[in-house]
Amino acid sequence: MKYVSTRGGVPPVGFAEAVRMGLADDGGLLVPDALPQLSPDTLRDWSRLRFQDLALELMTPFVGDELSRSDLADLIERSYASFTAPEVTPVVEVGSRWVLELFHGPTAAFKDVALQFLGNLFEYLLVRDGGELNIVGATSGDTGSAAIAGVRGKDRIRIFVLFPKGRVSPIQERQMTTVLDANVHNIALRGSFDDAQRLVKTLFRDLALKRECHLAAVNSINWARILAQVVYYFYAWARVTDGNPDRAISFSVPTGNFGDIFAGFLAKRMGLPVDRLILATNRNDILTRFVETGVYETGPVHATLSPAMDIQVASNFERYLYFLVGQDPDRVRCLFDALSRHGRLIVTEAEQARVKSDFAAMAVDDDATLSQIRETFTASGYILDPHTAIGVRAGGDRRDLVCLATAHPAKFNEVVHRAIGREAPPPASLRGLMERPIRSIELGADIDAVRDFLRETLER
Repeated sequence: MKYVSTRGGVPPVGFAEAVRMGLADDGGLLVPDALPQLSPDTLRDWSRLRFQDLALELMTPFVGDELSRSDLADLIERSYASFTAPEVTPVVEVGSRWVLELFHGPTAAFKDVALQFLGNLFEYLLVRDGGELNIVGATSGDTGSAAIAGVRGKDRIRIFVLFPKGRVSPIQERQMTTVLDANVHNIALRGSFDDAQRLVKTLFRDLALKRECHLAAVNSINWARILAQVVYYFYAWARVTDGNPDRAISFSVPTGNFGDIFAGFLAKRMGLPVDRLILATNRNDILTRFVETGVYETGPVHATLSPAMDIQVASNFERYLYFLVGQDPDRVRCLFDALSRHGRLIVTEAEQARVKSDFAAMAVDDDATLSQIRETFTASGYILDPHTAIGVRAGGDRRDLVCLATAHPAKFNEVVHRAIGREAPPPASLRGLMERPIRSIELGADIDAVRDFLRETLER
């Protein structure tokens, strides 16, 4: 399998090169040139597999012969050995719906599922092929800590994480800044997540700098992130349906950067029986508005109780748009040129109809988020974090509904306490965080300042 850019400006590359490249050199995102199509018999057979073995089967066609099957299996086993749940991503019944718990990794967030794998994959490729990597990423809360946990202390790898100062939860910030390994560098940016993401993309578009500094990406612009997230859609479907290929289910997905729900979209394209993908946003509702109107128009970023979703420009939206317009890179370039010039892009009526067939969408405000946490706890004793609560609210009363639980509620105990008058018991990985020493640097949202810090640090 080869990988091509959504903007058509780079020759097809293999899996390892796609992982190293992160953002395509033409500014687009890398996608597979074809998707495997899975038969009902394959779905039935795979439904009996444990999570790690399912991941091996799903990833193999995307990896091809660039890693041996035994090496890939070893990477997967090591990546999920640190998860506290034997099932890795258990599915639990909460009232009339199912909750897919994605927070049993080392940083108690869904990003661990992909970033434990990506960190080990980076290390494997460096040992095999030589060289070094300097990872640069932007985070709205959970990506940074999960990426740091995936690569801290690893030889030949350094990581630089940009997070919006004062716009992540106290625990999320401490999960990053209390990691004092010499290869970890945290940058508190005076700005929004969109500012951080824009700066990271600007660094990667500077091809001379990218090569000089051996830059690599851990944000969901990296294809390996999406690949790892596809797995838990198949796993959840198998647990709810007992592997019956005639039974489709729906997924409600708290959505900010579009990577998680795009993984669900790919799973459906590969043959997973999915009824509806429900795109759940907070007040930053650019994606909900796009589903409803066919217009993708940026606006100000609002601070909410669900900070990981306080995003206007969703990176993985470009990957979806590529499939929406018939895998036409010229059309993708034209649409993003319009977005760059005018702050919005518009698809055709026929394309908007396809969007509505792919997704349902709902924006959920802070009051409704608090109400949902309260209602779920009162009815079942189950505590939702604010992001998961948005997914539950958007899912409504649909039957055979799986809601993705993207973070442990203890990561947002200030919000939880507001909703139910008590805090969620923290997992072991979060205990004592607020008492540990911290290290970070504060910078303005200025590309020169970030570039200079990167170069100076690497020179030291």
